[in-house]
Amino acid sequence: MSAKPGRGGGWVAAQFALLAVIVVALFAGPRWPEGARAALAVAGALLVVAGAAVAVWAARSLGRALTPFPRPVLDAALVDTGPFGVVRHPIYAGGLLFVGGWALVAGPVALALTAVLGVLWAFKARAEEGYLSAHYPGYAEYASRVRRRLVPGVY
Repeated sequence: MSAKPGRGGGWVAAQFALLAVIVVALFAGPRWPEGARAALAVAGALLVVAGAAVAVWAARSLGRALTPFPRPVLDAALVDTGPFGVVRHPIYAGGLLFVGGWALVAGPVALALTAVLGVLWAFKARAEEGYLSAHYPGYAEYASRVRRRLVPGVY
């Protein structure tokens, strides 16, 4: 899928570039202290599994409406059930759990870069919501019903 003008290709390029840097940090960055590695590996593995489950569930819920771009697919319906009934951007939430889990296994640089990815996705989600509001007449009602973007009860 190529970046089409006006669909938000810059956001997509930035997220994939940052994900590439995180992958490098997974293998090349400094490691956690020896005494913390086992516990962090267990916690990280749990987050990887949970994040993958959330992201796959959300992607399947979107079906043909799934796109990496902030602008919605033109002829797709608004999805507001399943994981989208809990947070408005569950793919980003699942992705952060997944990448954060790997970062707990890898080291502090990967974890810091994951935090940067979280900030990037928070801004992308905001931009995306502008497009969704313009595209779907019921989006404002959905956003008032599902109040959190990424983290239930927090943000």
